[in-house]
Amino acid sequence: MSIHTFSTRATEPIEFGGDPALATSHLPSHGRSLTEIEAQELGAICDTTADAAERAQHGRDWWPLSLRWSLRNEVPQIPAVVCRPKNTQEVSILLAYCNDHKIPVTPSGGRSGVCGAAIPLFGGVALDMTQMQGVESIDEVSGIVETLSGTFGPDLEKAVRTYGLTIGHYPQSFELATVGGWVACRGAGQYSTRYGKIEDMVHALEAVLADGTIIRTGGAPAGAVGPDISQLLLGSEGTLAVITRVWLRAHPLPEVERRAAFVFASFSEGIEACRRIIRAGATPAVLRLYDGAESKRSHGGDGTQCTLLVLDEGTEAIVDGTMSVVFDTCKEMGATDGDVALIEAWMHHRNDTSGLQALTRKGFVVDTMEVAANWGHLDAVVDAVESAMLAVPHARSATCHLSHSYIEGACVYFTFAATPEEADFESTYLAMWKAGQEAGLKSGANLSHHHGIGYSRSQYMEQALGTSMGVLRAVKNALDPNGILNPGKLGL
Repeated sequence: MSIHTFSTRATEPIEFGGDPALATSHLPSHGRSLTEIEAQELGAICDTTADAAERAQHGRDWWPLSLRWSLRNEVPQIPAVVCRPKNTQEVSILLAYCNDHKIPVTPSGGRSGVCGAAIPLFGGVALDMTQMQGVESIDEVSGIVETLSGTFGPDLEKAVRTYGLTIGHYPQSFELATVGGWVACRGAGQYSTRYGKIEDMVHALEAVLADGTIIRTGGAPAGAVGPDISQLLLGSEGTLAVITRVWLRAHPLPEVERRAAFVFASFSEGIEACRRIIRAGATPAVLRLYDGAESKRSHGGDGTQCTLLVLDEGTEAIVDGTMSVVFDTCKEMGATDGDVALIEAWMHHRNDTSGLQALTRKGFVVDTMEVAANWGHLDAVVDAVESAMLAVPHARSATCHLSHSYIEGACVYFTFAATPEEADFESTYLAMWKAGQEAGLKSGANLSHHHGIGYSRSQYMEQALGTSMGVLRAVKNALDPNGILNPGKLGL
């Protein structure tokens, strides 16, 4: 059935230190300017603007370092034009034109990423996909939802819920992010332990290659038809193709919801409890463990004890069984009962990042870094990352919570802060990132769990992938030989 919807929802505007139309680029430009004829011909393909304020807005995402630059009325890099296609055919024609003329193209959705993936490092075209919105069809029998890639999370979820379904994907950027952005950066929602990350939800994709070729991948519950091309495009951050349409797996709306909270004497004991819960086959939608410092900051703890928040939803018998495993395991590990009201408080404030933004405006270095590691490495990763960050001059804090769990490991999510002098702000920010990422990689973690790579993490890709980085480069060269798609990202 066709249930096309359209929203006027737009990316939340960034706070500039002056008139956005007068903003300048912070990073050096490696691209070229467009000729007047090229700009006109792009305008004949789709809606195109060279408005200075629009171009400045599309010169950034929510990378915290660039938010600091914005207070000086700077963005990382300003594109020559902003193009807004309305359908896949326009995307195809546009990319074919840019490929022939070797014009860089940086795709973006809600620009809610925090690693600079949407920054048009080489200028050229900022490809705004948010005009391609709407849920096109729903297969209620199979539970497959067809949506355009520029559809925002709340609009998607509202549409599918009218049919008794849910996607179950609720990232912190839910209000600002688009489906295409979720897919391009391998996003994770806060209920991922029940519903999976976005790569577990993708049934099929439509995408456009650099030369304008339109492809479709997937379309079955499983397959043995060679390598999975959908998985190749997932996480490619616009460097291999532009995702235009997504088919997602949906679930029936949950019958019941159950909540519980526990307190552990140490973060390590809490990690072990989470490991036992998951290894026993219980997968509560939310299984969030906070260290002592984060428990005190967010949940009123005493700074030594660690809080575990648990929430599950679904079929009553399954949820009750899951929560039984959770309760028994936590009690076996010596946990005491926590305040279940903390979960309601978390639900209301889980997407609020205003505190971090306020600290940035006050001169604090503050950011988050998430990595994933096997259960056997998690304690070492937490110790190594926090110790490395705290060793950086001007560092004030490095704290951690466990946010997403899997049969073999989990994601640990660090929040760090420093109070440097103004002249040392950027060097301190970069030093804390470098210390944390390298310590994580050396102690057994990967480079990113769900924030992606973008620009800020590109320098670590070689260390993270080793010799397989050559395979990624070969794929890039094969699919985008002129290098027009989001150049400078993913270490490419």
